[in-house]
Amino acid sequence: MLGQDGNALVQLVVINAVLFIVLKFIYLIYNLNPGGTQLFLSKIFSWFALPAGFDKLLSRPWTVLSYMFSEWDVFRFIGNMVWLWGFGYVLQDLMGNRKLVPLYLYGGVVAAAFYIVSYSLFPGLKAGVAAVSLSGANASVMAIAIATTTLAPDYRIFPMINGGIPLWIFTLIYVIIDFGTGIRHGDYGLYIANLSGAATGFFFVLLMRRGLDGSIWMNRVFDWCNDLFNPNKKHKIKHRKEEFYYKVSGTQPYKRIPNITQQRIDEILDKINQQGYRFLTDEEKDILKRAADEEDL
Repeated sequence: MLGQDGNALVQLVVINAVLFIVLKFIYLIYNLNPGGTQLFLSKIFSWFALPAGFDKLLSRPWTVLSYMFSEWDVFRFIGNMVWLWGFGYVLQDLMGNRKLVPLYLYGGVVAAAFYIVSYSLFPGLKAGVAAVSLSGANASVMAIAIATTTLAPDYRIFPMINGGIPLWIFTLIYVIIDFGTGIRHGDYGLYIANLSGAATGFFFVLLMRRGLDGSIWMNRVFDWCNDLFNPNKKHKIKHRKEEFYYKVSGTQPYKRIPNITQQRIDEILDKINQQGYRFLTDEEKDILKRAADEEDL
């Protein structure tokens, strides 16, 4: 549910948007003076972007995380958020709410590692190591896009158009646009970063199919931090092995309960939060519908 509390997709977009607005505001202030753009990039933005050189990274290690939320180009920011929203929405529908943030972070961190290593190993890139840096959500969004497409390439979008357009077509368009951006910026290390993000998304799904869920430990850390600042909040989420939609045919349905109780509704909402709406049985969907009708009366 897009409006529900703790929606990971909304949180990611909000974090990106807030940091973009803050950086853009500082950029506008710097731009009131001659040479303001270069001053902004060197004095402010460089503390958020990931440096290509390992030596400089040692003085600002937080950029391994901050760069994937930092952008100052308006059109690239809008494009990334549109694609993040589109692929993230589908991923939540297929896998639930608790896979999105870990996958976003995994894609960004792996891309950062390969970006830095590439500038250390390849002679053609070494010459410009001091002049380039990596920023923006491209690699993280690429990880989400490829993970979603690997999971369900034939997922249909815009069903009113001849039964829907397969997801893989949108992914192909996104990849072409994204790599075209790399050509425009002239940073070939960006290709390596984006390819690394794509590979991360693919292997994330591959490992999940084999029973290795890389999001569990990270979500436990998030829950622990959340409890630390909200000691009165009790988590209802049960850490258990989650399965994909194509494996749920053998699962046992909930026992039918004649009356709608708050406990029953909470259980169904927890199931949506962990696995996605399409995991619900017909009975559970009917209970939610009846509960919503009763609230409207």
